[in-house]
Amino acid sequence: MAFGARQIYPNDLRPSVGIGVDLPFSGPTAFTPNYQTKDAIKNNLINYLLTNPGERIENPQFGAGLRIYIFSQISSGNLEFIQEDLQEKIKSNFPEISLESVEVLQSINSNTIQVNMNYSIPNTGINDTLELNFN
Repeated sequence: MAFGARQIYPNDLRPSVGIGVDLPFSGPTAFTPNYQTKDAIKNNLINYLLTNPGERIENPQFGAGLRIYIFSQISSGNLEFIQEDLQEKIKSNFPEISLESVEVLQSINSNTIQVNMNYSIPNTGINDTLELNFN
């Protein structure tokens, strides 16, 4: 039995096999496939963060629900709550992802919230960063 063996997703070794759909939809057709597991996981996280619970048919619990904070007053308490809420939701809905850090930052001048996430997939060597801005 090998210890510390690195897991490789088989489809990552097949360059012509699409794994997921790239975001945003901007290809010559509506959907541009992505061919790496790293990209598919990142797009799945983006999709989850931009979806409100109740929007997905047959899965009403899916979604982080970040848009409910758009018209609320931005304060440090709200930002801490959003950060903790995101950590909980990502851990419960994406158990294969190991969150290394989640930051929720505000820009008072432009009235935006920025979400920065550093995450990894254990035993695969996949480490990535996600940055989303909410206006």
